[in-house]
Amino acid sequence: MDRKLAWAAGGALLCAATVCSAAQSLRIGLQEDPDTLDPVRARTYVSRIVFTSLCDKLVDIDQKLQFVPQLAQSWAWGPDHKTLTFKLRTDVVFHDGTPFNAEAAKANLERALTLKGSQRRNEIKSIESIETPDAGTLVLHLAQPDATLLAQLSDRAGMMLSPKSFADGDPSTVSRHPVCSGPYEFVKRVQNDRIELKKFDRYYDAKDFHFDRVVFLPIPDTTVRLQNLRSGGIDILERLNPSDIKEVKGDASLKFNPVTGLGFQEVIFNIGNGPAAKDNPFANKLVRQAFQLTIDRDAINQVVGNGIYEPAQQPFPPASPYFNQKYPLVKPDIAKAKALLKQAGFPTVQAELNFANNTIASSVAEMIQAMAAQAGFQLSLRPTEYAAMLANDAQGKFQLDMRGWSGRVDPDGNIFNFVTCKGHENDGRYCNEEIDRLLNKARTEPDVASRQAIYAQAQDILQEDLPDVYLYYQPWPFATRAQLRGFKPLPDGMIRLRGVSLS
Repeated sequence: MDRKLAWAAGGALLCAATVCSAAQSLRIGLQEDPDTLDPVRARTYVSRIVFTSLCDKLVDIDQKLQFVPQLAQSWAWGPDHKTLTFKLRTDVVFHDGTPFNAEAAKANLERALTLKGSQRRNEIKSIESIETPDAGTLVLHLAQPDATLLAQLSDRAGMMLSPKSFADGDPSTVSRHPVCSGPYEFVKRVQNDRIELKKFDRYYDAKDFHFDRVVFLPIPDTTVRLQNLRSGGIDILERLNPSDIKEVKGDASLKFNPVTGLGFQEVIFNIGNGPAAKDNPFANKLVRQAFQLTIDRDAINQVVGNGIYEPAQQPFPPASPYFNQKYPLVKPDIAKAKALLKQAGFPTVQAELNFANNTIASSVAEMIQAMAAQAGFQLSLRPTEYAAMLANDAQGKFQLDMRGWSGRVDPDGNIFNFVTCKGHENDGRYCNEEIDRLLNKARTEPDVASRQAIYAQAQDILQEDLPDVYLYYQPWPFATRAQLRGFKPLPDGMIRLRGVSLS
């Protein structure tokens, strides 16, 4: 029996494999397998879902996207906005029993700033030095004001590991067995099969977490994922296929729990990353502009998104104060696309489009292939396991690539690392010094109106250069068993289990 059929065989098999017990074990069906379980090096959305139960952060966000305490009880900015002081909880221990304190927080932030391969370095690079006056006080001294810092510390950059777990300096030690301070602790991982956590009884808020075990199960096929939800093999399904929404709403045993997200789905181009960029037609700006003119975002929304994949032209979603009406949706224009290809010297373009090997990504990729063909783009399709695709991207082993971003509370998180010359999500190696100047300036500006003006200047350039093409804003359509109580998804798409139970 192949793996897909094995998944489809029924929830009983899954339940047996995960040692389920009524109302004590929660099973979550993920669209992909996470990459590394090291918060400093991780890049995938699904890894953030796992970390939400495993690793507490300095601060968190609430339903209104306001910053709220987690490991830090309070914080205050200095008058020059170059000092940020946290007062920390004093009743927290890591999963290995060692205490969380200011020295531990300092060690984590220094690791994020210095570790080779760190994906968090750019997020917190404004930190110049760190002081720990006492066990409960953490003081960050910044090289310049940083309007993004709290948002970064509400995500992976603010997740705390036991310093003992990374004392040997080997990143693989952390990824094999992460030791954090969240409500659940790591048990084991079977690659592409499951990640198991168990309740951490010494967690300061343990009484509000009602599952003995939490099991994450990567199931890329949306049909199989839904079958397992209906059979009881999983309790929460993340990213329901939009075509299944009506069916889920009509099933009394299930519940549809959607939330509008902060992120986007995009196509990126290899402009300057390694040998693959040298003969990549998409390194030419005119070819990228022609490609955009073949994409019917409204059609993707209706055909694949069932009306919930709101078309996107920019990295900021409509709910953001940084969304700019100046950039209306570009409509398809095949004649103009052909003219641009001719001007670029490419009457036809042959290239390979990489995308995640899941049902929805495959459907969108097939639509893009057909749309682009009208103008002379001959795209071959290459579905790839998502974490492997990101690893290839970082090495420049791609021509164009379709991938998603889960979005961040601060606008910087949706743009800076994608388009600055050394941005850690800029796998296409687009580089424009003026963009770097503007986006670095936006990071230091606390005034919203001033930041809006700076981002508008940057987008004037980016809408012309097109280092990436946005397809739609990423919603988070969760589906759960009807017996699940207390689950409230937030716009960041994370699964928070405080107060959640199975009746």
